[in-house]
Amino acid sequence: MAKAVLGIIGGSGVYDLPGLEDIREMRIDSPWGEPSDVLRVGRIGRTEVAFLPRHGRGHRLSPSDINYRANIDVMKRAGVTDLISVSACGSFKDEYYPGFFVLVDQYVDRTHRRESSFFGRGCVAHVPMAHPVGPLLRQRIADAAVAEKIPFSLNGTLVCIEGPQFSTYAESITYKNLGYDVIGMTAMPEAKLAREAEITYATVAMVTDYDCWHEEHDDVDVASVVAVAHQNARKVAGLIARVARDFPAEHEPCPVGSDRALDGAIMTAPSARDPELLKKLDAVAGRVLKAPAT
Repeated sequence: MAKAVLGIIGGSGVYDLPGLEDIREMRIDSPWGEPSDVLRVGRIGRTEVAFLPRHGRGHRLSPSDINYRANIDVMKRAGVTDLISVSACGSFKDEYYPGFFVLVDQYVDRTHRRESSFFGRGCVAHVPMAHPVGPLLRQRIADAAVAEKIPFSLNGTLVCIEGPQFSTYAESITYKNLGYDVIGMTAMPEAKLAREAEITYATVAMVTDYDCWHEEHDDVDVASVVAVAHQNARKVAGLIARVARDFPAEHEPCPVGSDRALDGAIMTAPSARDPELLKKLDAVAGRVLKAPAT
């Protein structure tokens, strides 16, 4: 079994990871371009942890400008087997108040400007996404949230919009009436790319606001998001530290097959595959591309 390496991608308000020891910065080259920042690699307890601020230190990148492919690629090259995405989000439910955490289990993708796959012309692949979150990883986060006394929901559907603008009132009401639980700008295509890279993935959605549907609360703005995100960041540090301290030394096989997602997924015949694309896929798809033909 593979050694477990825990990856953390920090969203708005989470630009560092307190508690990380023996820190070294790793600048990993990716054929997909520049990642958001250097990886900060260290350990929490006995668990190796790789941390990446999604927007870059100083919050330099908007949701549409993030190079999601490079971010996931460098995580894979760093040996990450399990990835926790931390994101600020708006809530469509009264009971999911600012400061509440939602452990998302489903996503709806409403983005339209982003590269959403490592594959394409020259090597076509279709990975399953029915269950996009690793249930064992999500349960470990839930156990840690209980231990840290953080209020949370064990499941929820996150709709990911393009941004960088917040929703119109009509959009907010529509998403609420469709039964979505929270809204954010960065979960997609991150979750899709993690699945293609065979990295087990889970999202901690930190509620910062009620978007703009709620008549008794102010519309979402940057000031309110930042204020709550900074408060949530302290809780996130405790949550991640607890997950890492209790993490297994070896990667647990994923019940929904996230760590074997490329089994049978590549459609293109070996003779028709583009050699230049295959070179770029060496990390994310090396396990299946290098496997001997049967």
